[in-house]
Amino acid sequence: MRFAYAGIDFLADAFVGLVAGGWEPVKLFTRPCDGIHDVNDQIAGEFARRKLPIQMSRITEGDLEALARSGCDCLVVAGYPWRIRGWEGRVAYAFNVHPSPLPEGRGPYPLYRAILDARETWGVSAHVLDADFDTGAVLDQETFALSPAETHETLLARCQMATRRIAHRLGAGDFAGTWASARPQAGGVYYPRAHDAERRLDFSRPVTEILRRIRAFGHIETIAAIGASRVHVMEAHGWEEAHDAPVGTITHRYRRTLVVAAADGFVAITRWSPVSADVGRNFGR
Repeated sequence: MRFAYAGIDFLADAFVGLVAGGWEPVKLFTRPCDGIHDVNDQIAGEFARRKLPIQMSRITEGDLEALARSGCDCLVVAGYPWRIRGWEGRVAYAFNVHPSPLPEGRGPYPLYRAILDARETWGVSAHVLDADFDTGAVLDQETFALSPAETHETLLARCQMATRRIAHRLGAGDFAGTWASARPQAGGVYYPRAHDAERRLDFSRPVTEILRRIRAFGHIETIAAIGASRVHVMEAHGWEEAHDAPVGTITHRYRRTLVVAAADGFVAITRWSPVSADVGRNFGR
């Protein structure tokens, strides 16, 4: 099966799994990345090594017609922010890999909500590319149990590993048969793009709730107002302890660690910066 790939490094395990399953790549569609949260070095480097074409601009109907003329069988989408229409009749197949157990968790980046909502399970889905985002019939899916201590980084890694397994099954198996038996979605929940309000820490809340929010965003960062300062938090730890310190105040500091009073204990902020690492970030569609 000859396929074009549209995406960045975020879910590039889909590319790896398909190639391992015997599929042949023909072209990469990607986009400019900030090099901090969004990167495409891995996938672009692989296509460059293979001396295959790389396109940084949005896919057009003309591009789809060119794929058809080149003998491309399938368009595979994974971590691509732009809506793609008009593939039908130009390529035989088109599917998207999405980091959620569809129909739950539609939207540009649902991982943070899985942790904020204390979900007990999560997953990854491959689905037929539809006119709307994340609504097409499901080709394959994996689900797994989440730990109470799950972090953004562990969940992302688990989704990436599941993506590779799904892609390998699709690549090595009877893809035409899988396509014909795809399961339509019913119902579902859409998670919109995260906004700064969801990333703000409220130290008047319990320690467990604060730490869950920090774990949910990880290197995407939460935002903490401490006195007159605003800091961007990537990692913290904490404990419950009765105290009479005003919430939100620094009660202890050692080198880069700031210990802040919360409603029922303390939060030790261990990785933080006064400046956000994601200036100019486009956090999804």
